[in-house]
Amino acid sequence: MMDLIPQHAEDAMKKAVKNAGTARARNQKSAKARKKATPRKAGGPSKRYLKTRPACRVTFRLPAAAAPGAGEVSILGDFTGWSLSPVAMRRLKCGDFSVTIELAAGREYRYRYLLDGEQWENDWSADRYDPNEFGGEDSILIL
Repeated sequence: MMDLIPQHAEDAMKKAVKNAGTARARNQKSAKARKKATPRKAGGPSKRYLKTRPACRVTFRLPAAAAPGAGEVSILGDFTGWSLSPVAMRRLKCGDFSVTIELAAGREYRYRYLLDGEQWENDWSADRYDPNEFGGEDSILIL
């Protein structure tokens, strides 16, 4: 059958088949890259280490299910000095609360969420939990 197809058409078909294979491989590579870049499960901190200095931008996210009916959510921890002026989190359209904080890399931080200034909540996706001096547990962030 190849004898009936002119040489230039045969060459064009071979080139098209080769390009289709290259495009498929390229698409598979980009799908792998997208999968790697996909954020981890909902809630919990996501970490982006800076290239220019030993710091990390941490986005803390408290799922709506962890704060049912909460009007305000704040985060307190080592990085705020457990102060009475905590870092306020903003409510997302989906009902979750989120805030991004830049922290020094290479250490661990204790933290907890404060709902409506009254109720403490741990991060359901913390790196670890350690007991605190009040008989509860603190969420631990490891950078």
